[in-house]
Amino acid sequence: MYRKMDNSHDGNVMEAGLSGQVSSGHHSSPDKNNQPSAGGKRKGRGLGFLCGILAAMFYGTNPLGSLPLYADGLNSVSVLFYRYAIAVAIFAVVMAVMRYPFRVKPGHLIRLAMLGAIFSLSSTCLYVSFLYMDAGVASTILFSYPIMVAVLMVVFFHERASWMTALSIALATAGIALLYQGDGQMRLSSTGLALVIISSLLYAIYIIAVQRWNQPYSSVTFTFWIVFFGLCTILLFSFFAREPVMMLHGMRQWACGFQLALLPTVLSLFLMNISIERIGSTPSAILGALEPVTAVVIGVMVFGESFTSRLAVGIALILSGVIIIIAKSGRSQRD
Repeated sequence: MYRKMDNSHDGNVMEAGLSGQVSSGHHSSPDKNNQPSAGGKRKGRGLGFLCGILAAMFYGTNPLGSLPLYADGLNSVSVLFYRYAIAVAIFAVVMAVMRYPFRVKPGHLIRLAMLGAIFSLSSTCLYVSFLYMDAGVASTILFSYPIMVAVLMVVFFHERASWMTALSIALATAGIALLYQGDGQMRLSSTGLALVIISSLLYAIYIIAVQRWNQPYSSVTFTFWIVFFGLCTILLFSFFAREPVMMLHGMRQWACGFQLALLPTVLSLFLMNISIERIGSTPSAILGALEPVTAVVIGVMVFGESFTSRLAVGIALILSGVIIIIAKSGRSQRD
């Protein structure tokens, strides 16, 4: 799809977390004696699907900032660094203005650090894989994470696998495969392939870990610490890999860095937080298939790439998979 596409969950980077009291901004756990009504649950799940769709679309805007920066000669670590560093600054300003607390329990810092490290290592593995294989191929393989989420939930947490879930995953996976515009003649590097598979697996583990932790913090506070520890992990990787962070020059490069921090990082991660809490890890992961769809649309509309029948079929398959998982949820609520 893209030769130099910044697709860390990087990944739509694809970049997830668990929401606390999102709508109210409070920082305590909900009152378990005041359970929501059936209508409230339906509205909550509707919000979850909306947030999941928006998170995927925002994450798909990676090419808007990453492609110009790659064209200017910045390395992968530098692009990741500015995404995370500016995102941390944005969260810090929002928290200061809105008076969200930075403080978390000392014991929770360890857990947050582990989640941040998993998230950023997933991004880093994807970026390193670009040294061994085409970025478009790597980005396509990356979106196998919904399958990994579903399989891990069935195997380790005994989640019941329905035929509708399996069908939606199959359709989304087939659609994503069609979005890669390759000539079918390149040989995949075993090292590059292994790195992308590890990246996808780490992201799947992150999504599940977030869902399983009933943490008491607001989405803003929670996501701030995830991004902060992710930034720390990237700096450690830069040090040990001896790959220095390159400076940004000029308004255009800083604008690209700000776009990467705001849309595919801050907003995408924050909205994914809400989606995971409202609808669970498996549906949220499947909705992430909309990320490469958005990237294709941007490629056609902004970068002048051709729109072929193969792309049209791929997008149709992905949208079909998303519609099925939403319809399945709606039927479950009625039952």
